[in-house]
Amino acid sequence: MTTLNEGFDPVIIKEYRSKMNDQGFMLTESEDNGEEYVNFMFVGKYKNKEVIYDAVIYTLRLNHHSELYELAEERTCQKYPEFNAMTYSMDENGDLSNLTEKEEEIGLYMTELILELEEEGEVKVKEHIEVDTSLDFGVGLDVGLNVAEVTAEVIEKFIAKFNSNTLKLDKTLYSFETEELDNF
Repeated sequence: MTTLNEGFDPVIIKEYRSKMNDQGFMLTESEDNGEEYVNFMFVGKYKNKEVIYDAVIYTLRLNHHSELYELAEERTCQKYPEFNAMTYSMDENGDLSNLTEKEEEIGLYMTELILELEEEGEVKVKEHIEVDTSLDFGVGLDVGLNVAEVTAEVIEKFIAKFNSNTLKLDKTLYSFETEELDNF
């Protein structure tokens, strides 16, 4: 038995359109939504068929920091295999509970590694769009843009250019400096 992707269903699309704001998109509730990352839905075309896109747009700065952290995590796991098994607990104030000497050593190593990778420019990112057709509902879009913040205006502009097939991505490779390591 095959299941039909309801994100292509004209009745469902009409229903979603009526829920969308004047800008032509609807925010998806997510605790990840913020200044540098927004999950939203909009109507567009995929292979000449109208569809609901489930999209995320994030800044290249966030993309860079995520990739930097993943690379540092991977290299930390190579040096400290026990890193994968480590779990951190919080006290009643939301602060990390006391770390063991080994946990502090691993944390310091990873922090230094992040700074070193950043200084050496090991991680570079560029604007991109990844299409995911494996969703149960609609088509997914994963979008990294070189913007300081993901605002309603950025989303509107993206949708307009994406839907009119006039979107041009910047192929320049970028790296960013870490402002606060507390986020890692």
